[in-house]
Amino acid sequence: MNMPSLTKFFLGRQPILNINQEIVGYELLFRSTEKNYSEYKNQDQASMSVISSALANFGLNSVLGDKDGFINVTHDVLFSDMVEVLPPRQTILELLESVELTDVVKGRCIELKAKNYRLALDDHVYSPEHHDLYRFVDIVKIDLLETDPASLPEVVAALHHFPVTLLAERIETQEQFQDCLELGFELFQGYFFARPAVLKRKGLEPSRLAMLRLLGYLQTETDFGKIEEIFRDHPELSYNMLKLVNSVHMGLREKINSLRHAIMLLGLDKLRHWVQLAIFASADSRGINNPLLEMAAVRGRLLEYLVMERYNLPRGCEQVESAFMLGILSLVDVLFETSVEGVVRELRLNDEIAAALVNREGTLGALLALAETLEQTNFGEVHHLTETCGIPISTLLTAQMDAFNWRTSISKSE
Repeated sequence: MNMPSLTKFFLGRQPILNINQEIVGYELLFRSTEKNYSEYKNQDQASMSVISSALANFGLNSVLGDKDGFINVTHDVLFSDMVEVLPPRQTILELLESVELTDVVKGRCIELKAKNYRLALDDHVYSPEHHDLYRFVDIVKIDLLETDPASLPEVVAALHHFPVTLLAERIETQEQFQDCLELGFELFQGYFFARPAVLKRKGLEPSRLAMLRLLGYLQTETDFGKIEEIFRDHPELSYNMLKLVNSVHMGLREKINSLRHAIMLLGLDKLRHWVQLAIFASADSRGINNPLLEMAAVRGRLLEYLVMERYNLPRGCEQVESAFMLGILSLVDVLFETSVEGVVRELRLNDEIAAALVNREGTLGALLALAETLEQTNFGEVHHLTETCGIPISTLLTAQMDAFNWRTSISKSE
């Protein structure tokens, strides 16, 4: 089988969440960008490309961190030796709905189970003739849009007689999530979680408003006294900042004698990045496993990298810092149910960042639109946007790998 070069493939990750809406895994998706659409003519090629590129080019550690990887397999891939190169501890082999569940296929599944691989049935339609298969597969994925809502309770009740975990696919509303939760689904996947436009969060609390105000000062002020005033007004911020200083400066001999002293020890750059991430981490108790926090952090790093590469700039310069902040802030309106315009006013953002954040205008706005399209695995449109932005596909792939790897390193340190 002839494989296209790596630079003609993008990586897509769609989060798999548990009942607490925490990320527990990702379904990995690759698409060709040779044409302006995202479908493969050859599903075997798609499946092989996922495995080959995830292992050799991207690296599973960078892509998954400590999460599980759901990888689609066709009939031929299921029986290939290549599938057994994947690490069993982190791999869930997802049998596509096109795989005919014959006795031979069931036998192969039993072989892979003996080697500690976990198995999932993708877009599965329940049938009594598969009862023997339900006894040893791990996950059954049910497509909500392809299942009659009236029959769903009966299907779930039947599958609950077997030791399988039920995963609801293509959840698009809060009501669907709640209904599936009540029925007994344990895993969830869909645009409700991955697309920010429909995910709601409670409003800003005073401490979060203080962090937004502090971030605004950090973008425009170098006067430690003015920055210190915000910490003085909010003891909870001061406490967290002092903990941060001691974490950054492990074994610090010098005793901190004032908030200004602590700020100077920490440095404005580290303080700025901490505030940017802390705003999102405080949105709910899920922290690092919040899919929107994950998305925002990866966006920030991706945009930072693209600006560095496109303009040959070092990390830490103003343009690069602006790109990182834009990515981090691009979901704050969704997380806190506030308007983008309100965020712009609160942070006193400059015209370039404001235009990018509100209307996706300008160079930064185009790069943000590229990042958002990449997340939605709309790879045909990604190909078009890379040409518009003047970003080589190879550079975008490298930037994506860097962003995944950076986010994984943060996850491991928390």
